[in-house]
Amino acid sequence: QVQLVESGGGSVQAGGSLRLSCVASVASEYTYSGSCMAWFRQAPGKEREGVAFIDSSGSTNYADSVKDRFTISRDNAKNTLYLQMNSLNLEDTAMYYCAVRPPSLPITHCSAIYPHHYEYNYWGQGTQVTVSS
Repeated sequence: QVQLVESGGGSVQAGGSLRLSCVASVASEYTYSGSCMAWFRQAPGKEREGVAFIDSSGSTNYADSVKDRFTISRDNAKNTLYLQMNSLNLEDTAMYYCAVRPPSLPITHCSAIYPHHYEYNYWGQGTQVTVSS
């Protein structure tokens, strides 16, 4: 089992920055380090969309809307996933969720980018990001 807790959301003016964190409680440290992880967001009345993705090796991918502004990273020693968000704009306002996809045993490492929400097994409760003009 994996439990995820996000933090770092808040209100910021357009052009500002925020750093989101997602701390995982896992049964096995190997499950976390071998997992694929992602940040998704959902604005009112819109579908949940993938924002940033990272596999167990540290390879990353981003939605076009956040490329060159957002950076996803992970610290396996701290069981923590991060999302650095710069140059925020009004369209970035949403609830942000972290998600985990553990490796499929006997494979011990998740080595692909999974862009769809249904490909992830575990979710946090979300942290709100509000950008104002």
